[in-house]
Amino acid sequence: MFFKRLTAALLLTAATASAGSITPREGWAVHDTPKPFEQLISDIKTASKAQGLGVVTQAGPTQAAAARGITIPGNRVIGLFNNDFAVKILALSTAAMIEAPVRMYVTENADGTATLSYKLPSHVFAPYADEGGAGLAALAGQLDRRFALIAEQAQK
Repeated sequence: MFFKRLTAALLLTAATASAGSITPREGWAVHDTPKPFEQLISDIKTASKAQGLGVVTQAGPTQAAAARGITIPGNRVIGLFNNDFAVKILALSTAAMIEAPVRMYVTENADGTATLSYKLPSHVFAPYADEGGAGLAALAGQLDRRFALIAEQAQK
């Protein structure tokens, strides 16, 4: 009987995975919000459109894990960009375009709220500064402002 209970406990533990919350780190913005996961995602999409950026990509392991019998908190990466930035960045550094789209990351917390995190675009594009110069830095700064406004609006 003991081994059956131990096996059941181990299976339950294996079927539930969580790496914890996002903590502030250099070059990142981390915003804890009172919003539920799906609502924050929806509000990010709305705010992105208002800032002239489109949702280019979305990915997350939550549903695929569930299909495998593994329960994990909500987890979504949302890639944001637009063609105007793409053309301007390409004119300055072909290599820098590997970083597009720039991503926002939404994670669900144990209490049902969600956290919005992202690498600052200026941090993302910094490795290409020698090639892209002041022009690339200026575009990254513009993206920094748009991402900050998206975060601000999405949290309201």
